[in-house]
Amino acid sequence: MKAVIYTQYGSHQVLSVDEIQKPTPKPNEVLVKIHAASITTADTMMRRGKPYLGRLMLGLTKPKHTELGTGFAGTVEATGNEVTQFSIGDSVFGESVFGSGTNAEYVCVPVDGVIEKKPENISFEEACSACDGPMTSLNFLRDVAQLQQGQHVLVIGASGSLGSAAVQIAKHMGAIVTAVCSGANAIWVKSLGADRVIDYRQEDFHRENIHYDIIFDTVGKDSFCQSKDALTENGQYLSPVFAPKHLLQMLLTSKLSSKKAKFAATGMRPANELRDMLTELKTLFETGKLQSIIDRRYSLPEAANAHAYIEKGHKKGNVVMLL
Repeated sequence: MKAVIYTQYGSHQVLSVDEIQKPTPKPNEVLVKIHAASITTADTMMRRGKPYLGRLMLGLTKPKHTELGTGFAGTVEATGNEVTQFSIGDSVFGESVFGSGTNAEYVCVPVDGVIEKKPENISFEEACSACDGPMTSLNFLRDVAQLQQGQHVLVIGASGSLGSAAVQIAKHMGAIVTAVCSGANAIWVKSLGADRVIDYRQEDFHRENIHYDIIFDTVGKDSFCQSKDALTENGQYLSPVFAPKHLLQMLLTSKLSSKKAKFAATGMRPANELRDMLTELKTLFETGKLQSIIDRRYSLPEAANAHAYIEKGHKKGNVVMLL
């Protein structure tokens, strides 16, 4: 089968499409024929091997796992002899973490891993990014911040994969949502549920006399130090971006401040917890409370172009690979 491979860290030019062995499912696994896969900002960071702290898990001098991609949606082509939860032909979606990459034609996934039957009312391309923006945003807002109804939430980077999902999930949870994005994306971000939209090119929320219970910096371009004056007395600054400054701020504020900086690695949570979140997201998709925004679509041979586009920093929603 064909798959996107990288054997060294570097620019998008280190990516290649190679022929590798098609996987065979173990007794507790299903073989999924992938129809759509996510291509994310996290994928570009893994490819670069940055931040360098991440190499403790990825490989110090070169990647331990040479296949890229985590999110997938497709159909079950074969099942192991212990599998009872899924049947051949089932439409499924989910995530492969620190294993076989999903920017490929096939992937094997354990049934006790992060996999669910796909909602019937969304397409494969809409489903494949559920474990990127939606799952991460659900984890941060519900579990890390413990968002309460009526709280004021500011979402930085509201037009991206995480941001667009965060706006919808926060609104679903009863929050008052302010979104920060470019003016060009203001109308559709407001259509996702934002009560107010700030064009970062024209306004600076740091200078306003408005305070937020939660600031969710989905792109990691702000910091707790910059944002703390815009937080309420017990406000929280959240960042999903793995960076030394955020970790340091988290450690300092955990003991020394009523205002907190918080970081979490959603993908490192146990598989059963991630699967429970995926099941919750499935319900949100089925009930129309959550929609997946697709910016661009690429083919397998266009993986390098997809990475180059994402790194420009102007992604609107999700970038997906169609197979």
